[in-house]
Amino acid sequence: MRQDEFGGFRRALRGARPLLGSFIKTPNVHATEILAELGFDFVIIDEEHGPFDRGALDLLLMAAGALGIAGVVRVAGLTSILPALDMGAAGILVPHVHSAGAAETAVAAARYAGGKRGCSPSPRAGRYGGLGLAEHVARADAGVAVSVMIEHPDAVRNAEEIAAVEGVDALFLGLGDLAVASGRPDASPSELRPAALAVAEAAGRHGKALLATAGTIEAAEWLLDLGVGALAVSSDQGLLRAAAARQLRDFRAHQARQGPSA
Repeated sequence: MRQDEFGGFRRALRGARPLLGSFIKTPNVHATEILAELGFDFVIIDEEHGPFDRGALDLLLMAAGALGIAGVVRVAGLTSILPALDMGAAGILVPHVHSAGAAETAVAAARYAGGKRGCSPSPRAGRYGGLGLAEHVARADAGVAVSVMIEHPDAVRNAEEIAAVEGVDALFLGLGDLAVASGRPDASPSELRPAALAVAEAAGRHGKALLATAGTIEAAEWLLDLGVGALAVSSDQGLLRAAAARQLRDFRAHQARQGPSA
């Protein structure tokens, strides 16, 4: 799926084919470029946990737009929503949404119509003034995808009400945080399955997409069976570490088979 047309990611979330992406946690454009060239559908720039200032975020979103891959930002907080969208993010991922009220606040910050998004057509999102004000507002409200993270027991209990919020496009299963917040950081996927199923059913009843993350296809199978429509496969750091570990293991095994050097 190419993301040359703004709003393509939001529409594709409702499609039949699961989308594949990855988290970006390092403030350079190269991982985004590689993932785009390979054919991944989206990247999630992790402002919450990565060392991103506005300059780095701006470059990464410019790269994503130029390369035809959807650039989504996991914002550090509500005040980060406006700059991410002005820079041209295809969507936002809002962490720590534990209630319908919090979801409504996130949606309002991302929308013009009925919302509270500050308006200027001069940044990248408005094509540097190339779009008229009315066109920019309509394009943004139709195109921006708003996803909220379900990563706390309170959020799971309130999943039905969160999924019912108008303007929320997707629920993201934050299973790592959910395990920690539940006091079980070593919880297995089977222990988290009931909570994940409750969220998936709520999303399905309200026509919302379901997102999640997994490091491997084996770890992702049960999530895909739940109906996950967009999967973040590890992160740039995780993919690098896994590939480096595999190469190191293979080379060390080869050296061991060859025996001591003369």
